Amino acid sequence: MELSPELLQYIAIGIAAQLIDGALGMAYGVTASSLLLGLGVPPAVASATVHTAECFTTGASAASHHAFGNIDKRLFRKLLLPAIVGAGIGAYLLSSIPGEAIRPWVAAYLLLMGVVIIVKVFRAFPSREVASHVGPLGFFGALIDAMGGGGWGPIVASNLLARGNAFRLTVGTVNAVEFFVTLTASLVFLFTLGISHWQVILGLAAGGVIAAPFGAWLVKRINPRPMLIVVGLVVIGLSVRTLLKHYGLI
Repeated sequence: MELSPELLQYIAIGIAAQLIDGALGMAYGVTASSLLLGLGVPPAVASATVHTAECFTTGASAASHHAFGNIDKRLFRKLLLPAIVGAGIGAYLLSSIPGEAIRPWVAAYLLLMGVVIIVKVFRAFPSREVASHVGPLGFFGALIDAMGGGGWGPIVASNLLARGNAFRLTVGTVNAVEFFVTLTASLVFLFTLGISHWQVILGLAAGGVIAAPFGAWLVKRINPRPMLIVVGLVVIGLSVRTLLKHYGLI
């Protein structure tokens, strides 16, 4: 069967985004949502599409991180329930807001997340186990992720790393909980919006599933800081482009 150029493009985006997310614990949703918004997809549809695809990619990523021993079970339990609640509320709120009204706000939020990613690169991460304020962090990260089409990793993983949690366990655990965040948001979107853009979902999901084991393997072997800088700059650039297009400046 011959694959269309558009489908191959979405598969490539899924592979790249999942490699970054699996290795760094962040940026799949932010990167994919920024690209979709840049193509003119409404924010609610972009978020629903990304979260539906992520049900497959995060499931594969969680299984891969478990196989490589990258999950902190205690941290996983503390994040899980608040994250599920936050994702459900965020998805419901987004489905009730007109797309054009929220587009510049979502782009501005993604721009901020790009700045946050870069800022975190230049901060020292003294190693310690994070045990406090984990539940509220999971709730807020999932709420913003569902409303913005991404941000779970930049908010949760970067916060835990900045507070000194071990890099490998942070990335693995945040990726594992993300499966339940995306599943919850996707179910809410399914009942409120329905699901369309199946070619985008199929491409993102296929690329993510292919890349998931490699991302979990990379997390033990790479220096994350140069990659974080690149990811942050890409997200900032895409968000600025979306804002400029929205206000008719380009």
